[in-house]
Amino acid sequence: MRKSEVIAAESVACLNKALCHLKDIWEEIGIPEDQRLERTNVVKNHVKSLLDMMIVEEESLRKRLRTSIEKCQKELSQLCLELQLPPFQEDRSSTMLQQEKDLRMHVEVMLKEKNQRMQALKALTEQDQDLCDVLCFQPFSVSAGSVPSLEQLDKFRQHISSLTAEKERRHKEFVTLKKQIILCMDDLDQLPETSFEKDVVCEDEESFCLSKENIDSLKVLLHQLESRKAENECVCGSYREKIHELWERLQTPQEERDAMCEHMTLSKQRNMQALQAEVRRLEELKLKNIQNVTEAIRNEIAVFWDKCFYSSDQRQAFVPFYDDDFSEELLSLHDAEIVQLKQYYEDHKDLFEGVHKWEESWRLFLELEEKAKDPSRFTNRGGNLLKEEKQRADLVKSLPKLEKKLKAEIEQWEHEQNREFQVNGQKFMQFVTDQWELYRLEKEREKQERQLKKSKQTEVDMVYGTVVRTPTKRRFLGSTTPCKARKLNATSSTGTSNSTIRSVFGGTVCHSPISRPPISACKQGNVRTPGHGKPPHQGLLERNKENVCHLTGGVAGMTKVPASPQRNFSINSVASTYSEFQRDLSKSSKSKHVAEILNSTIIQL
Repeated sequence: MRKSEVIAAESVACLNKALCHLKDIWEEIGIPEDQRLERTNVVKNHVKSLLDMMIVEEESLRKRLRTSIEKCQKELSQLCLELQLPPFQEDRSSTMLQQEKDLRMHVEVMLKEKNQRMQALKALTEQDQDLCDVLCFQPFSVSAGSVPSLEQLDKFRQHISSLTAEKERRHKEFVTLKKQIILCMDDLDQLPETSFEKDVVCEDEESFCLSKENIDSLKVLLHQLESRKAENECVCGSYREKIHELWERLQTPQEERDAMCEHMTLSKQRNMQALQAEVRRLEELKLKNIQNVTEAIRNEIAVFWDKCFYSSDQRQAFVPFYDDDFSEELLSLHDAEIVQLKQYYEDHKDLFEGVHKWEESWRLFLELEEKAKDPSRFTNRGGNLLKEEKQRADLVKSLPKLEKKLKAEIEQWEHEQNREFQVNGQKFMQFVTDQWELYRLEKEREKQERQLKKSKQTEVDMVYGTVVRTPTKRRFLGSTTPCKARKLNATSSTGTSNSTIRSVFGGTVCHSPISRPPISACKQGNVRTPGHGKPPHQGLLERNKENVCHLTGGVAGMTKVPASPQRNFSINSVASTYSEFQRDLSKSSKSKHVAEILNSTIIQL
């Protein structure tokens, strides 16, 4: 049982108790029955009116709750439609009071959401309007009276972000263009003329409309100003080149040149006017000094002829170069020629510089080849030998690469010009081939000379013996190697013939191609060669018999050694004088064997 039912039962019990109590009081007082009935009706009416009043109040409360529920339901339906949300699902199992409370709370939440969305829409609309006014864009398409959805608000925010980024980009571009326009106007000494130029230069940056058309107009204006500036710079540059040429030709003093220093760097309107006036002044001076100017131009023409590798025929084709009748017409012809030469050189500058580079590399290569023939370079301790060899190796690698590159460029040039590329009247690649061929022939000639010299030296060594050629050494004056001192002392005791031999050759005699025993071998009685210790070939001994007999019997002071098959011989010298050598050689030439001629000078140790 509910507590309310218990309380109701208690209320009924209290009412019954109260009526009983009243009855007892009335009986004790002695109130008649009709009055008791009247008093009881009063009690009944009072209780009934009180209960009716309470019922009316509760009925009114129920009615209000129903009305509130209906109202909240309608509002919820409308808010769900405006906020684009699904319909609200009521809890039918709940009481009327709880249902009204839930509906009312949902209505409050949805109204708050609606207000927030409308405030966000209003703020975004204001930002969009400001950005569209600056960028000249159309406003974002959204209904101002309806509540926007969350997706619409997100799209609106993204749109605002893109517009903000576009505004920043255009503003940055505008500031950059404005600075460049102001600089160009300053360089051109120009003031803003049109209303648009005044808006750009004079008005505040924030108030300028950053529409696409205005940005494009700014770019067009900047392009026009830059074109005019480039034209002025080009004109000033031509004036400066002309001024430099005339200064050099007229040999203008440095003081006058320094006076034009400011105008030789800037290209403003006043600078251009000053340069134009200077050109006019120098042109007048040029006409007054035609001969000197013409000769200066001729020197310049000669320089460009060398740079462009003009042949003698090409140089002689310009007849005014050799005319000594100086006049204004002659000067104009020279001016036209030097302009044509400069243009020709600039058009093919890379090719001409490549040819110059090859010539310099070839000249350096030949110089290094010539230095390589000098034996004195081996005594240099400065490291130049290593540097020269490294440089020479680099040139050997770089020259073919450069020639290959030049060949491709020349072929392209000949294809474009439809004529041959010549250097000093000769095809360059043929010239390069000829240079390499001359270099090869020269190396072959040097090789043949070395071989011939070597063969002659071998013949001389076979006849006269081999002279010791030791490398040059740095010694203190008066110093003597102990080993050589002992050798000189040992050989000084061999007699008059050896001293005569040393006086003839002017140097120390070394071993001949035929083996000779050392001095110690004579003392030991053992015959050995310095290299392998083998006895001489029997054929060599037979061919040297004539020399042995002649020298043992004819040369005074020589020690006689008994004949033995194991005896060692050496070609040490010829006869004491050249006349004896000639006489012996003429006798030996009648012999049948040529080998005996070479062996006719063998003597016995």
